[in-house]
Parts: sequence; C-alpha cells; structure tokens
Amino acid sequence: MELASPQTFAAAAEQPSSAAARPGGRLPLLDELRGLMIVNVVAYHTLYDLVYLFGVGIPWFHTLGAYFWQQWMSGSLIFLAGVSCRFSRSNARRGLRVLGLGMALSLGTWLAMPGQFIAFGILHFMGSAMLLFALLRPRLDKVPRRAGLWVCLALFVLTKGIYYGRVGIPYLLELDLPRWLYSTPFLFPLGLPGEEFLSADYFPLLPWLFLFLAGSFEGVKARAGQVPEFCRRPHLPALGLAGRHTMAIYLAHQPLIFAFLFVLFRIIM
Repeated sequence: MELASPQTFAAAAEQPSSAAARPGGRLPLLDELRGLMIVNVVAYHTLYDLVYLFGVGIPWFHTLGAYFWQQWMSGSLIFLAGVSCRFSRSNARRGLRVLGLGMALSLGTWLAMPGQFIAFGILHFMGSAMLLFALLRPRLDKVPRRAGLWVCLALFVLTKGIYYGRVGIPYLLELDLPRWLYSTPFLFPLGLPGEEFLSADYFPLLPWLFLFLAGSFEGVKARAGQVPEFCRRPHLPALGLAGRHTMAIYLAHQPLIFAFLFVLFRIIM
C-alpha cells in the first residue's frame, strides 16, 4: 500500500479570496498561505520525479524529514480548504467539479502511467469533502465553533493511523482494528484499503475529513471577520496570486515538471 505520495496535496480549494476586510470578504492571508503551500508542492514533486522517474539518488527524500514535509503541506492545504468552504457560494457545485477532475486524473493515470495510477487522491478527497460539507452544513452550523474545532482535531489525531490498521493516540495508546475491515476492495475511500490496494496518491476520508471539518469551524470566525488586521491586508502579492490559482497550478505542474526534466535529461545524457 502506498500512502499519500506524489500527486498530493494541492487541489484544495478554489479559494475564495480578496483584499476585502469586511465580514464575508475573502482574506488575502488565505491566498498567501495557499500560495506558499503550492510552491512547496511544486518543489516536492520535482524531487519526487527526480527520484522515482529519473533515478536520481537523493537519500534525504526517503527520511522522516521528507515525510513530515509532505504531511505538513497536505494537512495545511486540507485545513485551509475547510476554512475556505465557509466563503463558497456553492460547495456542492465546487465539490462535483473537483471530484470530476479527480476521476479524470484517475482515468488519465490508468491509461498513460499505470504505475502511477491514482485511485483516491487529493482531488477525490477534496471533492468528496466539499460535497459532504454541503450535505451536513445545516447540522454543523448548530455545533459551537470551538467545540467543533477541537473535537475534529482530536478525531483527526485518533484516526490518523486508520489505514495502517490502528486507531488511538499515536505511539502512546493505539488499538488494532479487526483485519476483516480491510478484506474488501471497496472501502478504500473510507481509509480501509484492501491488501492489494495501490494508489500513487492516497487521501481517504478518514482521517482527513476531520481536518477539513476542523478548518470549516475555524472558517466560521474568518467568515465573520473576527481575524487580526494582519490577515486583512496583502503582504506577498506573488504568493497571493499563486494562491488564487492553486487548482490550475496543481493540474499543470506535474506534466510541466516531467516535460522539463525529460528534455533536460535527454540533453545531459
């Protein structure tokens, strides 16, 4: 089973954002944070292609440091996507569009790069999370913001190891789940992959949905304008621009990176 690897992270939100400081207006800091994450995504995937597609030896890329870098990027983008869903006019429409892009990516990788097939990657997750949020929003709106935030963060931590077959406090108190839960090939979207499951990019609903929902509760405060003045004004316009076009950058960057490296290595070799 290959977890959360290359084509990860970025799809996140189609990002509502602007320089508006009024309640309900988009916050420039959200764009800039998304822009920072997508820059990291491009850097990560460049290293991934060098290591796994072009055979360049980069030992650090196999260390815990690289793993935590990847988890920080993906987790940050998922949390920010949850914040951003509070600014969207229609999470259902956005969710269907993003899920459709995920399905198209699955088809494309299956046809063109079977070894990098994506069964349920970040786009599938984001689209599903947006649709679930749209469905559950009437009930979620009744939950106190702070309680919802901390409960979702706790559930994220407790279920972080679910696709490894365990739940609980990592490295302190964990329980093994029954193996029969992983005996079907159809429950992988829930974080219960079968033994033969393979996906070059894997972001199941559990545990990541809890992080998305935690962001949505934090988004209540952001949507109401209850944020520091620092969040209301632009600081790094280039990052803000990248953050407003995260989806486009995510969809384009891998083919462009691969094409650039292919030409570069052809010249070198």
